Amino acid sequence: MEKLLLGVLFPTILSGAVTHSDLRGKAFIFPQESDTAYVSLIPRVKRPLQNFTLCLKAFTDLTRPYSLFSYSTQSQANELLLFVNKMGEYILYIGNVGATFKAPESPYAPIRVCATWESASGIAELWVNGKPLGRKGLKKGYSVGAEAKIILGQEQDSFGGKFDAKQSLVGEIWDVSLWDRVLSLKEVGASRYNGNVLNWQALHYEASGYVVIKPKVWV
Repeated sequence: MEKLLLGVLFPTILSGAVTHSDLRGKAFIFPQESDTAYVSLIPRVKRPLQNFTLCLKAFTDLTRPYSLFSYSTQSQANELLLFVNKMGEYILYIGNVGATFKAPESPYAPIRVCATWESASGIAELWVNGKPLGRKGLKKGYSVGAEAKIILGQEQDSFGGKFDAKQSLVGEIWDVSLWDRVLSLKEVGASRYNGNVLNWQALHYEASGYVVIKPKVWV
């Protein structure tokens, strides 16, 4: 389990305006179940993805399904989706097709999740807390669309919307980064958050509904 950070926590309730910020040491908090609270992430570059690495950290005590990262296009609601079906069961979707990965259950502890995928081989990998969960074949030869809505806190059933409160995240998420390449094993094992598509140190985002930003409490 990651160590708690000590200190006074000063909350900021996000307003809905587009913000550009260095979020190192901070987390988005989704305090309650809803179909209205979410954060839209604005990528630094917009181009199709033939490869990617997605890394993030999160905490929740939910036992029902919820979304960790939802990337939707006009043609595919689940263009790139990282979804937790139940504790210890992760589903990575590419182009509306999913592959399931199973990890040891870690209740009431923060998780660090990294997903990688390359179009040429179709190989998708998932890592939880630095441990690989195996490799699956997924959408070989596919290209992830560029014009996307990227959402934290909700799962998109249509482009930019149609949220279901029973799939919302209740908890915290931080250190979200997305690269347009597959990171090396050494890079995946490191705590990096400087992706060239989404960079936690220089993040453009817009919050809607009841979302709070506060200093993170886990390293």
